[in-house]
Amino acid sequence: QVQLVESGGGLVQAGGSLRLSCAASGRTFSSYAMGWFRQAPGKEREFVAAISRSGGSTYYADSVKGRFTISRDNAKNTVYLQMNSLKPEDTAVYYCAARRTAIVTLTSRYPSDYDYWGQGTQVTVSS
Repeated sequence: QVQLVESGGGLVQAGGSLRLSCAASGRTFSSYAMGWFRQAPGKEREFVAAISRSGGSTYYADSVKGRFTISRDNAKNTVYLQMNSLKPEDTAVYYCAARRTAIVTLTSRYPSDYDYWGQGTQVTVSS
């Protein structure tokens, strides 16, 4: 089992940047594809970005492409989401998720594909 803890959220002005981190417990972090999702009040959880086990494959929602970067450090059991040029519409609770997989290049945008979730971290972007 994997426990995920997000950090790095906060309040930032439009155009600013934040870096989210998601620390995972356990010794098998490199066996998991990872994803970031977000949920705004009154809206469904939506896909933001995903990264494969090795970090060699990444996948982004169109709404964040070119502004957000997902990365991982398997030695530190941590996945990151660098968020630049933030917009008020990026305001949401951000969740990281893990999916155990034997496929090295796998990424997924579907919440139902993921096995474990963190508790979330709030990101608020003011205009």
